[in-house]
Amino acid sequence: MPDAVVIGAGPNGLVAANVLADAGWSVQVFEEQPEPGGAVRHDRGVDGDFVNDLFSSFYPLAAASPVLSALHLERHGLRWSHAPSVLAHPLSDGRCAVLNRDVDATAASLEAFAPGDGAAWRRLVDLWHTVGHDILDALFTPFPPVKATARLAWRLRGSGGLRTARSLILPVRRLGEEEFHGEGGRLLLAGNALHADLAPESAGSGGFGWLMSMLGQTYGFPVPAGGAGSLTGALVRRLESLGGRVRCGRRVDRVVVRGGRAVGVRTSDGETVAARRAVLADVAVPVLYRELVGPEHVPGQLLADLRRFQWDFATFKVDWALDRAVPWRAEAARRAGTVHLADGVDELTRFAAQIAMRQVPDRPFALFGQMTTADAARSPLGTEAAWAYTHVPHDIRADAGEEGITGDWGPAAQERMADRVERQVERFAPGFRSRIRARRILAPPTMEELDGNLLGGAINGGTAAIHQQLFFRPVPGTGRPETPVPGLYLASAGAHPGGGVHGAPGANAARAALRGRRTPGLAGAQGVLARRDRTGHRR
Repeated sequence: MPDAVVIGAGPNGLVAANVLADAGWSVQVFEEQPEPGGAVRHDRGVDGDFVNDLFSSFYPLAAASPVLSALHLERHGLRWSHAPSVLAHPLSDGRCAVLNRDVDATAASLEAFAPGDGAAWRRLVDLWHTVGHDILDALFTPFPPVKATARLAWRLRGSGGLRTARSLILPVRRLGEEEFHGEGGRLLLAGNALHADLAPESAGSGGFGWLMSMLGQTYGFPVPAGGAGSLTGALVRRLESLGGRVRCGRRVDRVVVRGGRAVGVRTSDGETVAARRAVLADVAVPVLYRELVGPEHVPGQLLADLRRFQWDFATFKVDWALDRAVPWRAEAARRAGTVHLADGVDELTRFAAQIAMRQVPDRPFALFGQMTTADAARSPLGTEAAWAYTHVPHDIRADAGEEGITGDWGPAAQERMADRVERQVERFAPGFRSRIRARRILAPPTMEELDGNLLGGAINGGTAAIHQQLFFRPVPGTGRPETPVPGLYLASAGAHPGGGVHGAPGANAARAALRGRRTPGLAGAQGVLARRDRTGHRR
């Protein structure tokens, strides 16, 4: 009997297992898919000579994460690789904003858009140097991050105080307008905000866009050498070196609750595995409570709150094997690992508005990855392993384009949407389509099939909007990894601080489990939800 069972071998589940193993616990990790990694995997499925990441590719949050750095994964084979430039945002007229780890290069790029914008960027970087460390501490530690928040408040007093706090909660459109005269700096901030489901007019999108931009400025957008799965491989090897075990192809369909406590799991083939101390779930929040635990063990208030749970946007992705490099009109884009494709902030707003109206965008904002540019081992010399993803509504009511995409995501709809994404690339790289050797389409249902946590193609475990963050994540009053079921801990991106590959939800859940064995009964969320329940459900 292991001390702990972890459901899900995504990055959060594997981080949780490693933290527990470091404390001397025996751990078994159960994974539904035939290989570990969740949304951190690669394969050669597009072309045998090309390595393509299945889902995520660039990992600024991983590079900045104190959780992952503490695991010393470089000792287990992980090596990071960088493109010459972090990010480029070209416009159709040939201008291009560039984010580079050299702040002088970034500033020069923005100065070309408007005099004074290079200095404006340096001011944002100076602010990051003042408060960035404390922001990361507050982000990656369990909620509430009392010490980190106190340090951050003290530093903010010397960096503009309330005025700085105001800037960070601004919509990114407004923040860009206040900080920059030209379009370049505004593009970097707004494009980075849309790495999450934050429209340019969303409250807090300014702070998120600034955070992602500063991570890129400081740490870059690195990729694991050899493919995304190299990060997973390092986590697995480290765990196995400590005696942990990862069991793939084993779907957990029930958390076993006995005497009001989680005591193990049951797999889809009928095996019951007892856990001596804890069960940790790297599982989508609605699935965990409604299906794996079951309504009979969940307070009625939590079930009611789950009806208001909001997913982040659905995702549509295309992978390519390209015979030659991408023919960007803007030369600077050829050196960037990540390229943002939208012809200005207004086009970003238009894209987000169409999704809000449940329309398939006609000019989809695309995040484009040049993987061979970032890691030369991904494809033969002179070629490019590439991908682009965009977002679509979960519940499609109309197509803003002319192809009549309805959201059934059959083969014909997938091909039409992939063609639309390629046309968007062609706007900034004429001749792109002539260089395609092979492509693969990952529509929202395909993503969910390959990783059950990506429900409907949502890749961040729930919206990043402010109404579902901090103590509102995943539902009001549950900002910690403890759940209403003693012995069960939430370790997925549905928990604070949310999506991205940084390991914090997994580490927080593991530390809560370790504390829980020392001080049983102190799970704050359990008490809050039990007190709020008015339906007669009991723990």
